[in-house]
Amino acid sequence: MKKAIVLLSGGLDSTTAVYLAKHRGFDELYAITFLYGQKHDKELLSAKAVAKAVGVKEHKIVELMLNQWDGCSLTDEKIDIADGNIERDDIPATYVPARNMVFLSVAASYADALEITDIFIGVSEVDYSGYVDCREEFIKAMENAINLGTVLGAEKKRRITLHAPFMHMTKAEEVRLGTTLGVDFGLTWSCYRGGDKPCGTCDSCLLRAKAFAEAGIEDPAIE
Repeated sequence: MKKAIVLLSGGLDSTTAVYLAKHRGFDELYAITFLYGQKHDKELLSAKAVAKAVGVKEHKIVELMLNQWDGCSLTDEKIDIADGNIERDDIPATYVPARNMVFLSVAASYADALEITDIFIGVSEVDYSGYVDCREEFIKAMENAINLGTVLGAEKKRRITLHAPFMHMTKAEEVRLGTTLGVDFGLTWSCYRGGDKPCGTCDSCLLRAKAFAEAGIEDPAIE
């Protein structure tokens, strides 16, 4: 059995990543989803639905309350989530400080405990909101740190690989790939805001709409 851990938020990227891992022959999948103080639980509900649909062996829900410090509009109740601007070149207020560093550290602990050498994360440095922890340089450095700081990597010499298959793909290319893999995008949630329907105006909604439009595919999550 080929085993892999997938960081599964319930969004478009992580959902496509878990389907891709399965397609690549990782037939025993472990998903890990984080509650980090988000203002809504829509992502969690989507992650659970995706994990069930793809047939993961184990789905861990980990609480890491990153809302204990201020400054991020996704977790700080004092800051409203502003409408998006995907043409910006600065870091938006939706950036959760070092989130992927924290998440990958926990995933590395999980991998070390289960002796799993493959971790998938759905980050990209092409169509993204400018977050510093979505860049290839960071992923490579984090992979090196993980292998220095785990028994599996440092002592047993079984190198842990961080798979970031969408690093150089546009979201439109990702949507097309997901469609060929049979991803049910209707199960996913991308909107930074909660509610019955996506807001359509936050950064994440704008990036998602752009991706489906460029891919020439209708987004099943939009009625």
